[in-house]
Amino acid sequence: MHQPLSYVHPGAKVAQNVVVEPFVSIHNNVEIDEGTWIGPHVTIMEGARIGKNCRIFPGSVISAIPQDLKFNGEDSLTIIGNNVTIREYCTLNRGTVNRQQTEIKDNALLMAYVHIAHDCIIGQNAILSNAVNLAGHIIIGDYAIIGGLSAVHQFVNIGAHTMISGGSLVRKDIPPFTKAAREPLSYVGINSIGLRRRGYSSKKINEIQDIYRILYIRGYNTTQAVEIIETEFKVTQERDDILSFIRKSDRGVMRGYIKR
Repeated sequence: MHQPLSYVHPGAKVAQNVVVEPFVSIHNNVEIDEGTWIGPHVTIMEGARIGKNCRIFPGSVISAIPQDLKFNGEDSLTIIGNNVTIREYCTLNRGTVNRQQTEIKDNALLMAYVHIAHDCIIGQNAILSNAVNLAGHIIIGDYAIIGGLSAVHQFVNIGAHTMISGGSLVRKDIPPFTKAAREPLSYVGINSIGLRRRGYSSKKINEIQDIYRILYIRGYNTTQAVEIIETEFKVTQERDDILSFIRKSDRGVMRGYIKR
């Protein structure tokens, strides 16, 4: 349903039951799947691919070109999965030649004033609170929660099931299952409450906690900790996810617990 005060380019593909409120502008080369609601004063620019049952609130700008001086007009996309909620005045930039797309996966929640720069990937069920700002090339894992007013450095990876305190400056990679807070951003424990809510057993949570004690509490450097974890802990999905994340970290992982 398109309001007469909205503009939909003839080249856009918009499913029949998509609701387009007044003063919306939908550009060429846009696809919007069924059940999605586009609120007033939303602008959806070229390269947007929006899934089913999404809600995009007033003032948001989807798939604008990257704020990257190297961008040279190449074709790229902003891919938004199903059941994604994008609150007021969010800005999502499409990809560059590097990854060619920015992607927001299913069930993500972007609260008001979130900015997602080019080539970012936001995992399923992730929550970005109000005014979170992401630079380019950032990967955020499934179920990660980032507190409001946080700023994330380009090329940072944030693991699945993490929780980052509001107002954080995220300069290093955040390993999966952890909580991060303080300045500079540091390990403050594992996200045990979030893990319980998602069905992790006490035994599994204790295993994850024991792994991070080796990495962050016992005084080992990262290389030593990785060797001990691999030697002394039996093979599990969680252990391997943690080890793989640390080994692939280009920026290095956040620092250990700081006593105050």
